[in-house]
Amino acid sequence: MKEFERIPVTKVQRATKFITTGAKIGTNYLKHYGKKLINPDVSRDELHADNANDIYNSLSELKGGALKVAQMLSMDKNLLPTAYQQKFAMAQYSAPPLSYPLVVKTFQNHFGKSPEQIFETFTKKAVNAASMGQVHQATLNGKKLAVKIQYPGVGDSVKSDLAMVKPIALSMFNLNPVEYDEFIKEVEERMLEETDYSLELKRSIDLSQRSRDVKNIVFPHYYPEFSCPKILTMDWLEGKMLGEVIGKELPAGAADKIGQAMWDFYHFQMHQLRAVHADPHPGNFIITNDYKLGIIDFGCVKVIPQEFYNIYFRLLDGDLLTDKKKRDFVFEQLRFVYPNDTPKEREFFMGIFTKLVELLARPFRSEKFDFANDDYFNELFSFGETLANMKELRESKKARGVGEAIYINRTYFGLYNILHDLKATVKTGY
Repeated sequence: MKEFERIPVTKVQRATKFITTGAKIGTNYLKHYGKKLINPDVSRDELHADNANDIYNSLSELKGGALKVAQMLSMDKNLLPTAYQQKFAMAQYSAPPLSYPLVVKTFQNHFGKSPEQIFETFTKKAVNAASMGQVHQATLNGKKLAVKIQYPGVGDSVKSDLAMVKPIALSMFNLNPVEYDEFIKEVEERMLEETDYSLELKRSIDLSQRSRDVKNIVFPHYYPEFSCPKILTMDWLEGKMLGEVIGKELPAGAADKIGQAMWDFYHFQMHQLRAVHADPHPGNFIITNDYKLGIIDFGCVKVIPQEFYNIYFRLLDGDLLTDKKKRDFVFEQLRFVYPNDTPKEREFFMGIFTKLVELLARPFRSEKFDFANDDYFNELFSFGETLANMKELRESKKARGVGEAIYINRTYFGLYNILHDLKATVKTGY
């Protein structure tokens, strides 16, 4: 895989890269429409593939917030054409890494030593590379370690990157500007936290210790003495990345074991800790050799305020959709509807969110749920596609939903997708 010798770090350098990418996208559209003049039946598949490739290559060079947004968008199977999903999903754990001299420079800046002066061995090539940082394998005192190094300039460029990625997101993916602004405020806050490895170290130790009794979950031990705001060192967990396991033939009961561990882990955090690992993509989990679930990344954590928790989880109340008074109260508190909506708007958005809540809460309505159920996911994805193309939602002057819910919704969306890909049956009774 190609390695980058440098990352554009100044606002001018990064803005220039965005402008160059925009020009490439414009050329792709001109090429597409030129072909369409000759053959009106030409599909947009090649256009999507060209755009996805150009955008991903540019964001891979920039790293940071822009690439993270691409990773997040790839998790939504309704929002993006397949070409974008497939390309952007690479940002989860197989983005092009930084060259070794840049890694050494980061160590010298923070420890005054090279990796070889700290560890007995240290791989010169990254074993994994994602949107915010890359992982190298090291050894010390007979222990195998994972050392995560943050890309240079990531923390300083989050705000400007998110501002520059906005026009691309709005124009290419038909996102509602009001919804996007609500979404991006919360995303910016989480991303800024994610660039602070000292905070991640603290949360990793705290949340892993408090979750240690969840069945079939494994956590690495962390090493504060070899960690700092840009470097995080932990035990190396033996096994395979979850992305390597999904879609493969597993021993009888293994998929259910992994799925149940993941479900239990997330709901323990939601309901007991009020702080949740809010980045459930396959690059953040290891499947051990005995099919336990290893949690290896607490970079993105959503702390759930008590007041929001009290309202949000009323969506799971069994009588919510039959008790009109309760439903109206909860929907207004979560800003699905507004007191000053017109009667037509209120009826429309009540109908949409009633259907959405019923669909998303369905796994909680029985003692067990079969996430291999294609009928359920076809219905879910079909409704999601309908929402993505709904003019009333795209053109609404109000954000439908509160910012606090973005990462909780994203967590459930990622969790459901992983369980579906695993074809797991899980005890879900709420």
